[in-house]
Amino acid sequence: MPPNESDTVRRLVEDMKDRPGPLIEILHSVQAALGYVPPDAVPILAEALNLSRAEVHGVVTFYHFFRDTPPGRHTVSLCRAEACQSMGADELAEHAKGRLGVDFHETTKDGTFSLEPVFCLGNCACSPAAMIDGRLYGRLTPDRFDALITERQSKTSGPKQ
Repeated sequence: MPPNESDTVRRLVEDMKDRPGPLIEILHSVQAALGYVPPDAVPILAEALNLSRAEVHGVVTFYHFFRDTPPGRHTVSLCRAEACQSMGADELAEHAKGRLGVDFHETTKDGTFSLEPVFCLGNCACSPAAMIDGRLYGRLTPDRFDALITERQSKTSGPKQ
C-alpha cells in the first residue's frame, strides 16, 4: 500500500476508533477516501481495533458495497431488483458484462469501467435502469447502453480525475 494510503487509513482509524463498534464506519470512511479498502489496510484496522485480521476481512468481503480493488474511472451500476428484471434487466446485465468484458464487482483491465449490481435505483417505472457515474438512466436497451459506454470512452483520457 502506498504511504499516502497507509497514512490515510491510520488517520481515519485514529479519528474513529473510540466510537462504539467503529469498524463499519471506518471501512466506509476508508473507501470514501481511497475509492476502495486496500487489502493491506486489514492488518492496520485489526491491530488498531483489537480484532483479528479474519474478522476485519470477513466484514470487508461480506458486504458487497466494499471494494478491495481500485474502482474504474467510471462506475456502471445496473439495477437487479425485480421490477427491472421483469423488464429485461437480466439480458441487459449479460450484454453489459460482455460489452465491458467483466463481471459484477470487477473493473476493466484498462481501469476505465467498474460494473456493480444495485438492488433498486427507485426508477421502477422506467425499467431496466442503470446509474453511470451518478447519473440515472431508464428504459435501457443494449444499444443505448453501448452508446453511453462509447460516449464515456471517447471522453476518458489520462488518469482518473
